[in-house]
Amino acid sequence: MEKAMTPTPVAPRALPEPTLRRLPWYLAYVSILASQGVEYVSSTAISRKLNVDASQIAKDLSFLSIKGKTRIGYDVAELEHELEEFLGFKRGHNAIIAGVGSLGSALIADKGLQRYGLNIVAGFDISASVTGTRIGNVPVFDISELAECRQLYRAEIGIVAVPAEKAQEVADRLVEAGVKALWNFTPYRIRTEEGIVVTNTSIYAHLAVMYNRIDAQNSPVR
Repeated sequence: MEKAMTPTPVAPRALPEPTLRRLPWYLAYVSILASQGVEYVSSTAISRKLNVDASQIAKDLSFLSIKGKTRIGYDVAELEHELEEFLGFKRGHNAIIAGVGSLGSALIADKGLQRYGLNIVAGFDISASVTGTRIGNVPVFDISELAECRQLYRAEIGIVAVPAEKAQEVADRLVEAGVKALWNFTPYRIRTEEGIVVTNTSIYAHLAVMYNRIDAQNSPVR
């Protein structure tokens, strides 16, 4: 008698980054529609609200095997569910944060992150004024306890919110402690070993772009 074969798990597909950046826009809009009791929405309607070409929306959603019905559009409840599942916002992801200054403290206190599946379970710092305290229910430890606590809390994500000159050193310590991904809030471009996911969210870089665009608009045409 032949043994039944166990299906091989299918690894999640790596989508193009521009598509991944647009999917949360779609989710935010359809969540609003769902709260209003709207049952169906077309890609044209989404396009008008978000200023994204309707054909691009259809292409983005096709990566998730989501298809609308002719002359009806997408089922709002189904679309909301599929986007939440794909983006991982309904699955909990434990994170630890290095640097509990004004930015780090604000991230820990931001309950909105939990809605999107990010659970900051511990903070780390070198300042005796904050170590041994709590921000809400989140304990703050000395950085020397990072490796032990990372394992205890089973955190897979490390958030870097330290001064730029300490960014690489802290990133190295987080990777050595066992995190699989880094969310970097410093303007320093950290380098890591292969296989570590790095996402850079530099507030300063976004400010530079905004200031440049304002200056360009205000400059007289020569």
